Amino acid sequence: MADLAWMAWTWQTGLFFAAIASLLLIMTGLAIYRPETERVGILRIPTTRGDRLFISLLGSAFIHLAWLGLVGPDLWWASALSLLYAAAVFRYV
Repeated sequence: MADLAWMAWTWQTGLFFAAIASLLLIMTGLAIYRPETERVGILRIPTTRGDRLFISLLGSAFIHLAWLGLVGPDLWWASALSLLYAAAVFRYV
């Protein structure tokens, strides 16, 4: 196994990567069993489920960075806000 000391592998880091891997597996399964069609939402651009997932992840990263800069290191509320944001993106975008 390669030397992995360059990164702080904590249970939170492992949970983050496991969540991303799970999301990708779920999206792959959905694409196989329920083929997706492009949808035009509030942004007026055609998006697929994968596009909306990417927009959700990118927005969540910005929410967490802004929370760290403006509020502090307690990120539970930022995570809740990110889940609400992701729900809105998948519903309206």
